[in-house]
Amino acid sequence: MTTAQHPLPSGFGAASTAEEVIKGVDLTGKVAIVTGGYSGIGLETARVLRSAGAEVVVPARDLERARAALRDVPGAEVEYLDLLDPASIDAFAEKFLASGRPLHILVNSAGIMATPLTRDARGYEAQFATNHLGHFQLVARLWPALVAADGARVVAVSSRGIRFGNVDFDDLHFEHRPYEPFAAYGQSKTANALFAVELDRRGRAEGVRAFSVHPGTIIDTGLAKHVSAEAVRAAGALDEHGRPVRDPSRQLKTVEQGAATSVWCATSPQLAALGGVYCENCDISPLVADADEAEWRTGAQTPGVLSYAVDPEAAARLWEVSERLTA
Repeated sequence: MTTAQHPLPSGFGAASTAEEVIKGVDLTGKVAIVTGGYSGIGLETARVLRSAGAEVVVPARDLERARAALRDVPGAEVEYLDLLDPASIDAFAEKFLASGRPLHILVNSAGIMATPLTRDARGYEAQFATNHLGHFQLVARLWPALVAADGARVVAVSSRGIRFGNVDFDDLHFEHRPYEPFAAYGQSKTANALFAVELDRRGRAEGVRAFSVHPGTIIDTGLAKHVSAEAVRAAGALDEHGRPVRDPSRQLKTVEQGAATSVWCATSPQLAALGGVYCENCDISPLVADADEAEWRTGAQTPGVLSYAVDPEAAARLWEVSERLTA
């Protein structure tokens, strides 16, 4: 069983930018939180939401860096948050809830990729803890504000990295299997997609809808700092001079194009009655057919999502496990 992955079509595409998809949308009076909103696609997401009139809050571990990055986003608020520190997540949420504001948009854009093996204070593998568990706890703590919005959207920034691995429920934290950076990254990105599936199921009756997105490959954001230039070049994302290749037809995008699907999911009226789906190129992704899965896994840049990343049963199981892990 999987979610209904049927493209609309939206009228937008791989080359669309965040500014293009938000054109005509008025977010005056709306409140948005964008994790990772001070670099890369998160920064562009925050900028565009703010330009449409939203109040934008950017949680950040490095406050000085965040404030410097957001100088050109007047009115953006910066608050301390470390996704690897459960106490800081609680403190951030408590402060936001104390403001009495509803939360209309939450974009979970922060993340790390293919890092060396690191564990948090609880012993959890850092990519799973940062990319999934930290955001899971943040949503749980902010739930009253999401419900109060009477029509909130949560966007989980996943990745085509889902092809590197499913969620290994028997060994989430690489305690019994050799650590492989991309397998850990793939597991965390699959978890992001599954999280949106179950969050949408649990939240839709209270007006909270959720989406996961593949933003595209944007290598000049700092996310790939642990990946060698040779590996990036082999993937076709760098030219012979070491410059980023831009070709949205192959998912090789600018930051402005990379932020477009998150912004579309957060604001588009086309999604008013939808949720729990994986999106890319500003549309709902098709499901990869079993016969095509082997080719898709090799990195062929055709749109699509693997069935295990949108499996409601796995999503429900992950939710229960995440509740236990985050207490």
